[in-house]
Amino acid sequence: MIRLASILYSTIATSLAGIGVIAVLSAGYVSVTAIVVASVAGSVLGLPVSLLVAKQILKVTKS
Repeated sequence: MIRLASILYSTIATSLAGIGVIAVLSAGYVSVTAIVVASVAGSVLGLPVSLLVAKQILKVTKS
C-alpha cells in the first residue's frame, strides 16, 4: 500500500498545492509567504489523502 500511496502522492499533493496557490492568489494575497504557506499546506494535506485513496483502491480491487 505504501508504494501505491507514494505514487498517488506525487499527483495528489501537486494538485492540492496548486489549488491552494490559486485560491490564495484569487483571494488577493500575492505575498511570497502566503503562496509558500498554501503550497506547503497542500503538500501536507496530500499525505493523508493519498493514503485514503490508496486504501480505497486496494479495497475495491481485492473484491
